[in-house]
Amino acid sequence: MGLYVIGITGASGTIYAKSLLLELLCMNHDIDLIISRAGLIVANEELGWQIPENEVQASVYFRDLFHDLARKDKRLAGRKMGRINYYHDDHIAAPPASGSYLSDGMIIVPCSMGAASGVASARSATLLERAADVALKEHRRLVIIPRESPMNAIHLRNLLTLAQLGVHVVPACPSFYQHPRSLDDMVGYFTLRTLDQVGIHQESDQRWSPSTIT
Repeated sequence: MGLYVIGITGASGTIYAKSLLLELLCMNHDIDLIISRAGLIVANEELGWQIPENEVQASVYFRDLFHDLARKDKRLAGRKMGRINYYHDDHIAAPPASGSYLSDGMIIVPCSMGAASGVASARSATLLERAADVALKEHRRLVIIPRESPMNAIHLRNLLTLAQLGVHVVPACPSFYQHPRSLDDMVGYFTLRTLDQVGIHQESDQRWSPSTIT
């Protein structure tokens, strides 16, 4: 299947990343995962992720984590799952840093305003920023999920710059017309819409139709 680079930054909303990673893996897509230093702190605070320092051990940690989640979900149990490789944000020589390393796109979820600034200015100071710069220069799909409120003029200018460069800017704004009954329902539907942005379209009775509001 495909290969997607997933970045997680220090904005609140790691639950969106968890949902996206699980869906991609259970569709047999491969993932290169990069988490910023601030992202590691927030992921531990919000989800209890205790990620090993060693990249190989961290990759195994995530493989086991998502295999376990899939086994517990009747909708996902038994599916063939893709691989997941974890890279430190300071591992600037990792494969996603090179344009010759082929991927089908990159999603930064959630995307902090600091990360958005770094990508908009092509700073490339970290692996995550460099991988996003690669996606831009190679004209691959780049999706960012900004999670900040309120936003100041600098934030908005950076997001406008990214949008003008062709980045799909998808704010973490859950919808309610599908009558979600739980937090998982809201996050799951937002994941569905995020996957649409990279051309992965799933059938769902939660998509808009006139019967949705009857």
